[in-house]
Amino acid sequence: MYLLHNEDQKMFVDQLRRMVDDKVRPRAAEIDEKEEFPWDLKQVFQDMGLLGLAIPEEYGGNKQGHLFTCLAVEEIAVACVSSSLIVQGQALGWEPILIGGTEEQKKKYGPIIASGEAIISYGLTEPGAGSDSGAMATRAVKKGDKYIINGTKCFITNGPVANYITVFAMTDASKGVKGISAFIVPTDSPGFSVAKWEKKMGIKGSPTGQLVFEDVEIPAENLIGQEGKGFVYAMKTLDTSRPVIGAQACGVARGALELAIKYSKERVQFGKPIGQFQGIGWMLADMAAEVDAARSLVYQAAQLIDEDNPNKSYLSAASKLVASNTAMKVTTDALQVAAGYGYMREYPFERMMRDAKITQIYEGTNQIMKLIISRELLK
Repeated sequence: MYLLHNEDQKMFVDQLRRMVDDKVRPRAAEIDEKEEFPWDLKQVFQDMGLLGLAIPEEYGGNKQGHLFTCLAVEEIAVACVSSSLIVQGQALGWEPILIGGTEEQKKKYGPIIASGEAIISYGLTEPGAGSDSGAMATRAVKKGDKYIINGTKCFITNGPVANYITVFAMTDASKGVKGISAFIVPTDSPGFSVAKWEKKMGIKGSPTGQLVFEDVEIPAENLIGQEGKGFVYAMKTLDTSRPVIGAQACGVARGALELAIKYSKERVQFGKPIGQFQGIGWMLADMAAEVDAARSLVYQAAQLIDEDNPNKSYLSAASKLVASNTAMKVTTDALQVAAGYGYMREYPFERMMRDAKITQIYEGTNQIMKLIISRELLK
């Protein structure tokens, strides 16, 4: 908390921590065990206004800066990464509308997304098009005043429970990524279906689905911005969302560190707490320094996004790269500190380690982050 200099931010974090201790932490193990979307916590976040953190006031939200979204996701992820994806996913699905949408679209969808009346998801990835968006097979064909969408999206966070999906589809395949457009698709549209709820290693309480579009008709007014601009909207969205994944990674890393410190004080071997042994103490020191370094980078990236700084793409990618690698290392080391107990499902260490892994993969793998960083350096 000492990394924050604004009293409003400190008060916000203090409020979040009380809520997490009271509502989220007691539910985390059960959410993972049952692999169910936590509707009760969604309502808690909704009541606190957390689902509108990415939405400006004029569109029904309470946006105070990108850092507030990062803070909310981080604090929830300290106890439960799955639950943090409710806030993160809402911001991600909304962002293309904010970036490229019309005033009418922002005024129509902003209030219902901010209030939690509607869940929105982000539909970019496909079975044959992960990092390579140019290989996208989903098609949108304009017929009169409608678009007809056909295709499949996979690994879509909160897709199975969403009311709307921001869907990216080819409107002119001959142009590659310049032929991608973006659309707002209601999930009650005829022809839309959830083909599969994925069984995952971690984040088990966040539904991840394969979505199928079979002659799904949507009004032409549901086109976001201009035809052929979808890839631009998608990449700008990921620039804003990657520090949020970084914050999520910092949250789970910090949660694991705090548990490791507590365990190191309580576990006695050879007549003293294990934290007093240099081998353990130095592990804790490395973990703490790495977590705070990653958090500093995430917060700086969030600030650059708020300022629309030209270096935001670089720092956005760097913050996700560093924070997610930190999360994987720290959760692994925290489990090692707890040794045999850490490996048991009775304790949160193994869940945190499983949850941390996804931060190195989604919203751009860390190998893609390195490509972005190197590209920015060589401009």
